[in-house]
Amino acid sequence: MKIKIILLFILLGFNAFSQEGTDGKEFKKRVLESTEVDFLLSYYNQDGSKSAVSGGIGSEKLTDVASNIVIAMPLNDDSVLTVDLGISAYSSASSSNINPFNATGASGGGDDDGDDDKVGSFAAAPASSPYGTPWQASSGASKNDELTAITVNYAHSSDSRNFIWNADVSFSNEYDYTSVGFGGGIANLFNDKNTELSLKANVYLDQWRPIYPTELHEYSKYGNDFLNQGYFSGVTVLDQNGQATTNYIPSAFETISAVNRNSYSASFGFSQVLSKKLQVSLFFDILQQQGLLSSPYHRIYFSDKANYYIGQAQYIPEYESESNVGVYKLADDIERLPDSRFKMPIGARLNYYINERFVLRSYYRYYSDNWNIQSHTINFELPIKVSDRFTVFPLYRYYTQTQSQYYAPYEMHLSTEKYYTSDADLSTFDSNQYGFGVNYTDIFTGAKIWKFGLKNVDFRFNHYQRSDNLTANIATIGFKFIMQ
Repeated sequence: MKIKIILLFILLGFNAFSQEGTDGKEFKKRVLESTEVDFLLSYYNQDGSKSAVSGGIGSEKLTDVASNIVIAMPLNDDSVLTVDLGISAYSSASSSNINPFNATGASGGGDDDGDDDKVGSFAAAPASSPYGTPWQASSGASKNDELTAITVNYAHSSDSRNFIWNADVSFSNEYDYTSVGFGGGIANLFNDKNTELSLKANVYLDQWRPIYPTELHEYSKYGNDFLNQGYFSGVTVLDQNGQATTNYIPSAFETISAVNRNSYSASFGFSQVLSKKLQVSLFFDILQQQGLLSSPYHRIYFSDKANYYIGQAQYIPEYESESNVGVYKLADDIERLPDSRFKMPIGARLNYYINERFVLRSYYRYYSDNWNIQSHTINFELPIKVSDRFTVFPLYRYYTQTQSQYYAPYEMHLSTEKYYTSDADLSTFDSNQYGFGVNYTDIFTGAKIWKFGLKNVDFRFNHYQRSDNLTANIATIGFKFIMQ
C-alpha cells in the first residue's frame, strides 16, 4: 500500500522593492536576481499491520527514496519560470501482495495482473503447491515502482510588486496511474505589503490502469471455471477446514469500467502582519473529486461469505498472526467507494518573533468531507538561531481523525453493502510526529560548485507513530544554489 505520507514542500517567495535614484528616476529590483537551483532528497520507511492490499491485515513495510530538482529562472525583471522535476522509487511489501503467491505459485512469480498474459514471466507454468502470506513480501513485479513528476510554473509581478499572478502545468506517471494538471493563482499585497490576499485554482485529470488481485483477475478472465484454467490450473484451493474445494467463486467481483479521476480545487488565503513580532495567515480550501476514488488492488473479505485459501493448511488457524508464513486468503471483492468526494479544509498559521534567537511557528487545520471524515491537525516549530549561519528547530505535529462511513476492519463488511473499504487510512486514529531540523544559510554563498554558490542547506528528520501501530521515519535534506 502506497500511503501518501511523503511530502516535499517547495516555497517560492517573491520579495521586491522600489527605490528612488538620485536623478529622480524610479528603479525597480528584479523579482529574482539570478537562477536558483534547489536539490531535495528524502528517505522514508514505514511498517504496520493493516495492509489494505490484504484486506486490512498484513505487513505495511515500505521504503521510498525521492529526489526533486527545482530550477527557478528569471526571464526578465518581473517574471520567473520555475521547473520542478521529481523522481520517487519505492519498495513495498504490501503492494507486492497484489500477487501474493511465491515464484513457483499460481502466477509464476511474475504477473501483477494489470495486463493480458504474454510470453515471459506472465506465461510461467503454475506449480502444484503455491503459497503466500499477508505478513511477508512476495516476488511480484508490483513490489517496486517509480513515480516521475514534473511541474512548470510561470509567475509575473507588477511594477509595484503588489500584484502577482502565476500559471502552472504538471504531469506525473507511475506503473498504474497517470496525472495531468493545470492551474493558476493571483496574490495582491496592500497596506504597505502588510496584508496579502490570494486565490489559487487547480485541476487534475488522472487515469488509472487498473491492477487487480491475482485471483480476481483470473476470475474476470475465465469466469466460473477459472480454477481449471490459467494460473490456477492444477492449484488446490482450501476451505476454512483446510480441505480441498472447488467452491470458491468471487461472484461479487466485476472489473472497473470507468478509470478516470478528476480533481478540482480552489484555495483562498489571507495574511496579515499584526505587529513587528506577530504575523497571522488564514486559508480556506474547497476540493471536489469525481471518478474512480477507490484502489482496484485493495482486497475486501466479507464476514457473511465462506473463506478460501491457497497455501499450507496448517497456517489457516493462525492466519491473522505474523506466525502465518504459508497461506493466503482469496478475496471476495475489491474496495468499492463512491465516485464523488467533497473536501473542505480550513486553517491558520501564527508566527511570533520572540527575540533574535527564537521564533515560534504554529499551524492548525480542521478538515471535513462528505465521507464523514473529520480531522484536526496541530503543528509547532521553534527555530533557534545558534549563530549567524546555523538554526536548529524542534518539530511536533499531532493529528486525529474520525473514520469514514464506508470503513470497516478486516472481514467486518457484509456483502449486502454498496460501498466498502478496509483501508486503515480511512479509519479512526491519532498520530504523533516528532522531529528536528538544522538549517545552514550563507548569504554570501562562500562555497561554490562550478558557477553556483551554495546559499542554504536544510536537513529534517521526523518520527511518525499512529495509534493503529503504523510507524514511519522521514529524513529530508535540501540544498539551494545560486548562479553567480
